[in-house]
Amino acid sequence: MKILWSPWRFEYVRKASGNQEEECLFCRLQRVSEEEGLVVYKGKHSFIALNAYPYNSGHLMIAPYAHEASTEKLPVHVLTEVFCLINLSILALRKAFNPDGFNIGANIGRAAGAGVPGHVHFHVVPRWVGDTNFMPIIADTKPMPISLRDAYRILKESIEAVFKEHGECPSGV
Repeated sequence: MKILWSPWRFEYVRKASGNQEEECLFCRLQRVSEEEGLVVYKGKHSFIALNAYPYNSGHLMIAPYAHEASTEKLPVHVLTEVFCLINLSILALRKAFNPDGFNIGANIGRAAGAGVPGHVHFHVVPRWVGDTNFMPIIADTKPMPISLRDAYRILKESIEAVFKEHGECPSGV
């Protein structure tokens, strides 16, 4: 058997096994430094963070500051900003990594697959043709071509560039 070491996942496994008091991830990300929380952008009502346990390199999450379990509990101005940040994320990911497509979505409730069911958030996952190759199926291994820290740095720069080019709420570009 071949072993692929990924020691950064231990914290996730430890938390998932219930060895720590459960705390809302998105509320915690609001309190820590941007770099520690991998927060690439903070808006007035919501923020963008790099997923520390990504499905693909550059996997972003957009969450409102308000701790609400579902979208229907959020005021329209918060929802508007969330969707502006989804557009910003797409443009920044295109500029930074040139993906072939995106998966965008929210899992609302534990039954729908939400890992943090008490705090609604959206995922923006960049996709490339061929990124679902044989490795995850045959070897139960997902190769990631860039470190989280490098992706964080590149995406922060990309978001700043998109703002300069398109303004605060990029749409109709």
